[in-house]
Amino acid sequence: MFTGIVETVGQVAVVEHHAELARIGIEAPAILAGVRVGDSIAVNGACLTVTHIDPPQLAFDAVRETLDRTALGALEPGSRVNLERALRADARFDGHIVQGHVDATGRVRTLERQGTDVRLVVEAGEAFAAELVPKGSVTLDGVSLSVVHVDADGFDVVLIPHTLKETTLGERGPGDPVNLEADVLGKYVKRHLERLRADG
Repeated sequence: MFTGIVETVGQVAVVEHHAELARIGIEAPAILAGVRVGDSIAVNGACLTVTHIDPPQLAFDAVRETLDRTALGALEPGSRVNLERALRADARFDGHIVQGHVDATGRVRTLERQGTDVRLVVEAGEAFAAELVPKGSVTLDGVSLSVVHVDADGFDVVLIPHTLKETTLGERGPGDPVNLEADVLGKYVKRHLERLRADG
């Protein structure tokens, strides 16, 4: 489990494509200490397992399902990624509950500067937009954010200067793909209500 509070931004050093998976090597010296093979790390919001450590790089194997359902398939050497280690039981819980299970990929529609902040509008499709509520939580490339507005096929959020500086979201532009995860609590409530309605 994660919180959507990005610890550091890493840089992709290598992407090796094999038959049904891709091995992704990421330079991440800021979080290297204490990381072990088998640990879970959210890479742009997708939970991946550390398969090899070669300081300053961490290596991950992303299977075809992950590559097809997330924006990780577009990574290439030089790409910058948001990284967060799994939450420790004794840690402070900021952000919101993030599973690292990407629900959908969206695309940046527009970015509009509003003073020192940036309003980011995302095209997400009707099914994903239906999972969101204004002032609720959403994860965008691994970053926990509050939804400002929801429409039929997308939503918008506001990025404060700290988020723009400490994550990759400030580097996004119109048309860029982004990984999306809806609030798991909202998904359970929605599913429960749908079952109640189906039962009459």
